Amino acid sequence: MTADSASDQRFARALDSLRGLSVGDALGSQFFVPSNYPLLKRRELPPSLWQWTDDTEMACSVLAVLVEHHRVDQDALARSFAEHHDFDRGYGPAVNRLLRLIREGGDWRELAAGLFKGQGSWGNGSAMRIAPLGAWYADDPEQATHQAEISSYPTHQHREAVVGAMAVAAAAALAADPAGPPAPADLLDGVVALVPRSAVGAGLRRARDMLDYDDAGTVAAVLGCGRRTSAHDTVPFALWSAARSLGDFEQAFWTTAQVGGDVDTTCAIACGVVAASKGGQPPAAWLEKTEELPDWLPGPDRLG
Repeated sequence: MTADSASDQRFARALDSLRGLSVGDALGSQFFVPSNYPLLKRRELPPSLWQWTDDTEMACSVLAVLVEHHRVDQDALARSFAEHHDFDRGYGPAVNRLLRLIREGGDWRELAAGLFKGQGSWGNGSAMRIAPLGAWYADDPEQATHQAEISSYPTHQHREAVVGAMAVAAAAALAADPAGPPAPADLLDGVVALVPRSAVGAGLRRARDMLDYDDAGTVAAVLGCGRRTSAHDTVPFALWSAARSLGDFEQAFWTTAQVGGDVDTTCAIACGVVAASKGGQPPAAWLEKTEELPDWLPGPDRLG
């Protein structure tokens, strides 16, 4: 395999994951609209066009930086987040302010480290955007977790947020194995082995023990479903759902969405991981109903 073909394959895998992430995000966000909630219970699609949120916008920056630099360049990533920040995409107040200050010349290192009285944010924002990076590094899951860790710091520096991003990237890398997706238990075991001990890691071990549960509501009651928007309240359930749905995008979406919570983010994570797996891409009809990815996202012709 030539270097060019390897880069093309990395981009293709990452783009598959990004498209799946965008569908999960955009469709999931429709169920915050009260009139659409009855459709969720019946597993019926709401009217289109489905617009994506900050989850997808930030994921596009992750892929754009990988295309330009072949790794995570933190300064470039912070700039991209700030330059493409659309206030109306549903960002949290802290990140809205952080990105505005970066645009005005602030240092992301100081700004991100100063959030929440110097603890840094432990929100799910760095996990929601990272599945395409994991797909990019499908040939090296350890590097996926390393690059995901680096990618978290421009906005989320709390240990749990960082580990949440690492876990999602590891899951996407393992799911994107060209030989085919792993068994559910193997996926979660592989992720646990790649991330440091943490509340996120403890949640993943509980998720591993609950793989034989068929009631997603019960699992979400134990693991959380993003209602607190923290990484450890979001990532374990999203990866439990993804592990049980590799190769089946529709199942991943409906299983994740039906429990409520931070639906756009849990679905962005689960669907981004599943879309990285063989046969796990979203239905064409769902893609057609989803807002297109932004025109500033570079294509494979930019790969060096």
